[in-house]
Amino acid sequence: MSTVDDRVAEFHRLHESGCFVMPNPWDAGSARALEQLGFKALATTSAGLAWTLGRADTQVTLEEALEHLTVVAGAVSVPVNADFEGAYAVDPAEVAANVARAAVTGVAGLSVEDSSGDPDDPLFDFGLAVERIAAARQAIDESGTGVLLTGRSEGFVSGRPDIDETVRRLAAYAEAGADCLYAPRIDEREDIEAVIAAVSPKPVNLLVNAPFITVAEAAELGVRRISVGGTLARTAWGGFLAAAHEIAESGTFNRFEDLPGVDALLG
Repeated sequence: MSTVDDRVAEFHRLHESGCFVMPNPWDAGSARALEQLGFKALATTSAGLAWTLGRADTQVTLEEALEHLTVVAGAVSVPVNADFEGAYAVDPAEVAANVARAAVTGVAGLSVEDSSGDPDDPLFDFGLAVERIAAARQAIDESGTGVLLTGRSEGFVSGRPDIDETVRRLAAYAEAGADCLYAPRIDEREDIEAVIAAVSPKPVNLLVNAPFITVAEAAELGVRRISVGGTLARTAWGGFLAAAHEIAESGTFNRFEDLPGVDALLG
């Protein structure tokens, strides 16, 4: 069995029981650092990637995303889940084609979301959204990779925080073949519980991008997987900008104390 196959199998196993944290690196170095810290799986972040390219989130091309997935998955030995946004397509056939390409980059899983990018109508029509997940499922099955598919509903991200609609969509995505379900930015316990109840026994991913819950508390609710999106990248940007502001405004370098030995960590 190949290394990639081993990681896919391990990723599926991690979703079978318990609760694990899958933090989001933004490049090969941050991925290797997180692996060194003992995390059992990692996930890419579309926002973190975009910021390394000097752009805002959603301004990354399909080709750039595929190259990034290959680099990050190739830098570590643990499973990597791909933040594959909306599969860089609208039409289900194009979704399938792009998912097929992502599935052979070395990732162990990938997510497909239902955000349309239209501020006036931010979610794809329900029927189309379900067709897109079904198309992604078929593409993965035909690839023979076994990559784990996560179905995402973006209502709480795109300004439509309707838990009933979110639950309806995630339940439909589970029926359409998603292995894991994910509604980023839900942070009320009753909403988390509603999602888990609706898609059980399939696992649920919880985004933690603020200190509203602990790993132990999430596990008690029945969350199987925790990710942090672009928040680790924003934390790094926070330290960088604070030091740069100090130099620019005060001409001092006090934030250059007690810094990590990165060479030692990655060597």
